Amino acid sequence: MAVLHTKAVTVILSVTVLLGLLYLSQHYSLKYNQPSIVHGRADVVTVTPWLAPVVWEGTFNPFLLDSIYKRKNVTIAITVFAVGKYIMFLKDFLQTSEEHFFVGFRVDFYVFTDRPNEVPKVNMAAGRMLMVRSVPSSNRWQEISARRMEIIQNLIEEKLQNRANYIFCLDVDSKFHGRWGAESLGGLVAVIHPGYYRDDRSKFPYERRPASNAYVAPGEGDFYYCGGAFGGLVQEVHLLAKTCRKNFEDDAKRGIEAAWQEESHLNRYMWINKPSKVLSPEYLWQDFKPKNPEVHIIRFSGVIKNYANIRPN
Repeated sequence: MAVLHTKAVTVILSVTVLLGLLYLSQHYSLKYNQPSIVHGRADVVTVTPWLAPVVWEGTFNPFLLDSIYKRKNVTIAITVFAVGKYIMFLKDFLQTSEEHFFVGFRVDFYVFTDRPNEVPKVNMAAGRMLMVRSVPSSNRWQEISARRMEIIQNLIEEKLQNRANYIFCLDVDSKFHGRWGAESLGGLVAVIHPGYYRDDRSKFPYERRPASNAYVAPGEGDFYYCGGAFGGLVQEVHLLAKTCRKNFEDDAKRGIEAAWQEESHLNRYMWINKPSKVLSPEYLWQDFKPKNPEVHIIRFSGVIKNYANIRPN
């Protein structure tokens, strides 16, 4: 009996190996146009001075990237805050994410809201989960913004370290219009703000008071990054969130609130700790802005809204 058992195990292992080799041969034989290092986008910068890719339409092969990362079996977490009247934007955010955000990947959505009973029902594809977490409401939108880093830090420590590979933190008052996929994955990922990417850095709305931990001195800074879209490896975003939270809390003890709350602290962090991948303004446009010629596609965009009607102050 022992001999028969051994033979059976050997057969099973052999079949498993053959199936594995068949899978690898099928997936490693992808055919695509030969890449070039001398032809490509000439109207935009596609690499930073510290050699981080700047992702624009036409700088990557989406099918190749998806095949690479799907083999890695990665899980992407996404956080979104729908506090107060901002709950009205959640349905469009979730529905359009099903159409465009990491389609075919495992994605865990974490919705933070003070109105859990108003979270809309959205049909999600296999491998995609929606989890709702309650947070307190606030009388000031600045406090809602500032608390996000603390909540993201806690979520990673309590839930994500052994569950997700990457995390993206996105604004709920936005919707997807085009593909957002594996081309965005990286260690520390920043998104160029659509309102300032053509401006000189002297016009960037950095925190300019030296007393603040978010301070960026005149003549310093690379780009102005969005607070409404950032991400990367879970451990990298954890360090970002932990650092920005501490800097914000230290400021608060001295009675200082940075010019743009968490966005100011994020920009300070990204100045000191350079992102390993930079996403072009395609990844967070603004619906009220006409599309500039270099923007060939809008992937994600903030919707037009009346802040007086949705913010608590």
